[in-house]
Amino acid sequence: MSSRGVNNLRFNQDHGCFSCAMESGVRIYNVDPLAEKLRLGIESVGSVSQVEMLQRTNLLAVVGGGAMPKFAENAVLLLDDSQRDMQKKLVMEITVSQPVLGVRLWRKREVEQKSFISLIVVLRNQICVFGIYSDDPQSAKHLVTLDTRDNPKGLCEVSPASDRPILAYLGHKRGSLQLFQKMNFLGQIGQYVESQWGLASFTVAAECACICAFGPHSSVIAVCVDGSFHKYVFTPDGNCNREAYDVYLDLGDDLEF
Repeated sequence: MSSRGVNNLRFNQDHGCFSCAMESGVRIYNVDPLAEKLRLGIESVGSVSQVEMLQRTNLLAVVGGGAMPKFAENAVLLLDDSQRDMQKKLVMEITVSQPVLGVRLWRKREVEQKSFISLIVVLRNQICVFGIYSDDPQSAKHLVTLDTRDNPKGLCEVSPASDRPILAYLGHKRGSLQLFQKMNFLGQIGQYVESQWGLASFTVAAECACICAFGPHSSVIAVCVDGSFHKYVFTPDGNCNREAYDVYLDLGDDLEF
């Protein structure tokens, strides 16, 4: 946990927003321009260890954690912030057997005019995927479980444009990439292809955990757990400059929620 109470940071899928899981609840920010869009206080969600937003929708996946959790660390809650009261915000709760290390939400495709969404739950020794229809989340069903005990910290992504869920899992061997579709092994890459390094160098606060993403017009956004926000621009010849700096946690403090 950071000194500002930030437990976890995540960009949404188009990098236009980022979510902040905190000891004091949940905050959602727009990237460009930087602005606070949502604040759920500790009275509503307690302290939170993980939060993930679905693109630019009102659907959030939240996992309890920290010093004053309202929800268990092995439960994933789907919240719909378009509703006004907390009872309506709680759309669905999924409880698993182990503490949740991470969550991801993906909009998959349109099926008979319904938006199909996948919820990925990362546990210590496995990754679970649930299929969800946004107009009826209660019908969610478990699609697949991957055994990841060889590398419990492996990186997992989902193809956003397939007829059936495809998982890409970065395994424990260097450069090992496995694709899964309903537990069918599709391929593996055992080594890196030609690489180039050192195009540009960016410096943020020392010893401060950050997340980063590419922005428009050759820019890189860095969001740090100390509450700082950085935007850098770079050129093909390696020149880079910090174009913007702000403290996102100070935004919205004078607003009423």
